[in-house]
Amino acid sequence: MPREQGEKVVATNRRARHEYTIEKTYEAGLVLTGTEVKSLRQGRANLSDGYAYIDRGEAWLDAVHIPEYSQGTWTNHASKRTRKLLLHRDEIVKLSHQVSAGGYTLVPLRLYFLDGRAKVEIGVAKGKREFDKRQTLRERQDKREAERAMRMRNRMGE
Repeated sequence: MPREQGEKVVATNRRARHEYTIEKTYEAGLVLTGTEVKSLRQGRANLSDGYAYIDRGEAWLDAVHIPEYSQGTWTNHASKRTRKLLLHRDEIVKLSHQVSAGGYTLVPLRLYFLDGRAKVEIGVAKGKREFDKRQTLRERQDKREAERAMRMRNRMGE
């Protein structure tokens, strides 16, 4: 059987980009059981409540929902268990310094397969206040209206 190539996105956390300002992103591997991988290959996962943290020099992913595998037996996994993240030591040190400085949290942004291996994209995020969220929405709406006006103007010129 040929090896899997490319990137296959399983889940994205769209709410995270609305709730937080993402400063920097990191790609991390995941330690998973067999039934978790099979469930992810079916495209089933939910990142909306998930978060990551550093504990005793190790990175962990918590509250990410990977539902039980439908054909699994007694070997099935717990759907919201804590999973270990695979990062380089210097990345873990960098992340722990940023989070301990205050105001920052680690948020999972995407869960995907890269060349057959499960990966998660972790973002170092700072929470937005209410007026920041409104401003972001307003900027997006203004940009959309400007593009629409440009399209109309280009059509009229032809």
